[in-house]
Amino acid sequence: MNKDIQAYNDAQTPQEREICEVLAKEIDHSLPEAANKIWHAHPVWFIDGNPIVGYSKLKAGIRLFFWSGLGFEEEQLKPGTGKFKDASILHTSADQINTGDLHRWLEKSRDIQWDYKHLVKRKGVLERLK
Repeated sequence: MNKDIQAYNDAQTPQEREICEVLAKEIDHSLPEAANKIWHAHPVWFIDGNPIVGYSKLKAGIRLFFWSGLGFEEEQLKPGTGKFKDASILHTSADQINTGDLHRWLEKSRDIQWDYKHLVKRKGVLERLK
């Protein structure tokens, strides 16, 4: 695991750390081609420089976030705010993580992508990649 992501996970409470460890392990397993790093203060995985999935600590729990998740048409993923195509799910314990759902969403994250990498260059206009 990326040492910076491990440090992020280690900085969480024991319950939050357990959630983060499960998410990082499953994401790494399902998206072995993805690069990962701490980006905007939380762990993010990228395919060809495009952000795909990440997680972050909120007061309410650990939010698993998919940049193109709205296109997955998955009831459990809640839409973000604004004009983007993001969707997320909140976990307050590791036993809430359904790895079958997670693997399906990660597969969709590979196949359904909007071009966030060039968002600034396109002045906020998103284009579908895949």
